[in-house]
Amino acid sequence: MSKHQLPGHARVVIVGGGVMGVGLAYHLAHEGWGPDTVLLEKAELTSGSTWHAAGQITHSTSSFSLGKCVDYNIGLYAGALEAETGQAVTWHGCGSFRLAYSEDEMDWLRHTLSVGRSLGFNIELVGPERVAELHPFYNLEGVLGALHTPDDGHVDPTNVTMAMAAGARAKGARIIRRCRATNITQAPSGEWVVETEQGTITCEHVVNAGGTYARQMGEWSGLQLPMTSMTHHYFVTDEVPEFRDLETELPVIRDDRKVSGYIRMEQKKGLIGIYEKANPNTVWEDHCPWEAENELFAPDYDRVMPWLEESLNRMPIFAELGISRDVHGAISHPPDGNPLIGPAPGVRNYWCCCGTQIGIGWGPGLTRELARWMVHGAADISMREYDPRRFGAYADKDWQVIKAKEDYCLRHEIPFPHFNRLAGRPVKPSPLYDTLKAKGAVFEEVYGFERPRWFATEGVAQEDHYSFRRTAVDDVVAAEVKAVRERVGIMDVTAFTKVLVEGQGAYELLDRLTANRMPQKVGSITLTHMLNRRGRIELETTIVRMAEDRFYLVCAAFFEQRLLDHLAAHREGVEVTVTALSDQWGALSLNGPKARSVLQGCTSARLDNGAFRWLSAQQIEIAGHSVWAFRMSYAGELGWELHMPFDAMSDVYAALWAAGEAFGIADYGSFAMNVMRMEKGFKGAGELTNEVTLAEADVLRFARTDKSYLGKEQTLNTDLPWVCAYLEIEPDGEIDGHGGEAVLLGGEVVGSIASIVFGHTVGKILAFAYVKPRAAVPGTGLEIVIHGAARAARVLGEPAYDPQSLLPRMDAVAEPAE
Repeated sequence: MSKHQLPGHARVVIVGGGVMGVGLAYHLAHEGWGPDTVLLEKAELTSGSTWHAAGQITHSTSSFSLGKCVDYNIGLYAGALEAETGQAVTWHGCGSFRLAYSEDEMDWLRHTLSVGRSLGFNIELVGPERVAELHPFYNLEGVLGALHTPDDGHVDPTNVTMAMAAGARAKGARIIRRCRATNITQAPSGEWVVETEQGTITCEHVVNAGGTYARQMGEWSGLQLPMTSMTHHYFVTDEVPEFRDLETELPVIRDDRKVSGYIRMEQKKGLIGIYEKANPNTVWEDHCPWEAENELFAPDYDRVMPWLEESLNRMPIFAELGISRDVHGAISHPPDGNPLIGPAPGVRNYWCCCGTQIGIGWGPGLTRELARWMVHGAADISMREYDPRRFGAYADKDWQVIKAKEDYCLRHEIPFPHFNRLAGRPVKPSPLYDTLKAKGAVFEEVYGFERPRWFATEGVAQEDHYSFRRTAVDDVVAAEVKAVRERVGIMDVTAFTKVLVEGQGAYELLDRLTANRMPQKVGSITLTHMLNRRGRIELETTIVRMAEDRFYLVCAAFFEQRLLDHLAAHREGVEVTVTALSDQWGALSLNGPKARSVLQGCTSARLDNGAFRWLSAQQIEIAGHSVWAFRMSYAGELGWELHMPFDAMSDVYAALWAAGEAFGIADYGSFAMNVMRMEKGFKGAGELTNEVTLAEADVLRFARTDKSYLGKEQTLNTDLPWVCAYLEIEPDGEIDGHGGEAVLLGGEVVGSIASIVFGHTVGKILAFAYVKPRAAVPGTGLEIVIHGAARAARVLGEPAYDPQSLLPRMDAVAEPAE
């Protein structure tokens, strides 16, 4: 191919021609950017990881967002793509079963069934006899049940990719093969310069769809994109005599317990795929060789033998057959198992479309959402789980390898609620980490920080207790909630994002990016939202005015880079300095009716309403340290957040604890915090996503009509497809739900659960759900499908706890005498 075939300029250049890169080109073309899109592939399309994929796809997922992608993908593979392009994709719609051998696995399937119901999937929970009826050759010894997803199947990965390439070309996209990119840099203009073996192309947007090359490609541009290449085996047997006369293809079997993988037909042969649960294998940790093309590795039978042997036990008709083909290829694994789909951190218009371990199963749906994000400013599903900015600078290469190995071994483990990935930790312990660990803290990792979940008490082991049902931890959390509600509790909330925005233009910048009225007086506090150009929610943040030209922003930990990027994208022409303080400043939350008494015992500052009003901030002294005290409460109680440099944390915590002992002070963690915010009806990150406007999230009370801000016209749209409703649900004492469950009105699915928890103070399950507006009217009776069974629910019109929000505003004189 000659140099003149490479254009000098394009709106978008995609680097990488696997299912992810081609899928993005296809969907960008469908969003109207076809003639402006160029895809570069160093070899032939699919010659990286795509060609050797087994090509399965299933509706069996407990992830609501991935479920939407999977359903779209199956529709695409099963007919839509071939009808559009005329190119065969070789779809095998054989259905599949996911087997369960234990009650925990059965609970997983019951939960998946509930999520599938909300998404409208063809899905059912069946007994072993139904599996035997449709798959008579599988050894079902020990099987309790299975999830049957009849619309599942498998597809030829190369054919799918080529069909999407044809669809992209038909709408004007250019795909240039045998053109290796050698560098990607940003010009002073902000455009991206892509150097290749055939010349240079300049573009407004560049996309890293490099697969196993993506990490080293990111390094060209100074980016750290966390992913590691892991190798995965599947084996194809000799022809199976029992398959010769079958008229219908057998369903795919997913056997997580015994096989740690999948078994299916491959024409008249058998195919066995294994994700071994020990000694996973990495390759190319430092550099994937550029000459690699259709690369496979010699099989390592020793590594997979325990699961391979069990697969033959489960499929006895394979036992005497030989292996006609072994496929041992590299697949990119991110640290947490979720792909990197979205903006790269810290730069504009560099997009990630990589780190995808299940490209055929997830790729087209995710690339459709990325195309919408690039073209329109927001995706139509929540991208929080996939946003590359969910990782910070802590995600270095050594850590990436540790986490990728962990993720590989978890591929076929039960995804319990609140599953805690422990490898490579702690990453960023707060100054109180050792103190709190010694007091029984069980931690979770949030953007690298260690945040306490709950505190072990006598008789409850200081470790994660996994189940889809209630465990001993629920009683511990109930006690923590009770302590805060009746006495006083303290929590290390250092994991919050903390950003300082200062300078002559600080007010101007923040005012045009926030929907609520900015804090007007020094020391005042505002809760507000930042939106994108589609009027969707980028993030929720608290803004504290520390001085005339200095503002302190606090938001959820995982939105730190998103906040920094959002400010950077809109600060042009404004004199402002933005400083991330999260790695230097910590924070404590002190809540409960005795919070004032405890804090007063540590400071000379007046804390009554007259001197320290609700939603105000002051600098006070505690234990010889200057501390910023914010009178606010995520728990819905009288309380303060105390923000300070790291070197003050231990002294301040010790002083508060000493002052609090007379009042029964208790440590609490994020599990109790989540219960209390739900009891107060406070929406969190599960509700405030890039999918929704302020009107849809039912938070318009935080938006002003008398000011202009980014996304205002779009977010005030009243033609709402859904709205966030607050529900109470009847408990059964054992299973409370975990999110994604179907919401029914008169037997019709009208929405799904975003967040759900048992409210220990009110004795009800509480939830937020996105539902059709007619189902969101207070007092409306609904049903929630929890673990496959319907539960009565009712829409609430006010918080379940302290509906008038009197407790946080409590004055000193209102407290009972000691």
